Amino acid sequence: MPNHTGTAPGIPVLVLNGPNLNLLGLREPAVYGKDTLADVEELCRSAARTHGLRADCRQSNHEGGLIDAVHEARTAHRGIVINPAGYSHTSVALRDALAAVELPVVEVHLSNIHRREAFRHHSYVSAVADTVICGAGAHGYAVALDHLAQLVKETR
Repeated sequence: MPNHTGTAPGIPVLVLNGPNLNLLGLREPAVYGKDTLADVEELCRSAARTHGLRADCRQSNHEGGLIDAVHEARTAHRGIVINPAGYSHTSVALRDALAAVELPVVEVHLSNIHRREAFRHHSYVSAVADTVICGAGAHGYAVALDHLAQLVKETR
């Protein structure tokens, strides 16, 4: 239910998904699971509500769109859960944006990136994330939000 400002109640947090995650449920379900992005977003909203948070879920296939969302989070959100997907392994710019906003960050991956191809073993984002959760499938987002709730409380 919206509050008097027209937004849902709760402390706002950003849940940001990177490239190709709009294809969840279709793309390599043996690796990424059968849940769709809509399923993951609903899971995030539900997990956030249990902690008095409001999940603002976004996805972009474009590096600049992700960076713009991170910059906006600096003043609009209290923390970030991010699945940078393929940009984990390539984007120094996304890493720098996350470092610059000085918010709690939880990095999440559906698959265990350390059990996959060697190029996936390194994440630039991990160096600036407070926590990294990988290999738990869609449930990893709920774990990420549980932990982000704790980090947000610690930074009040």
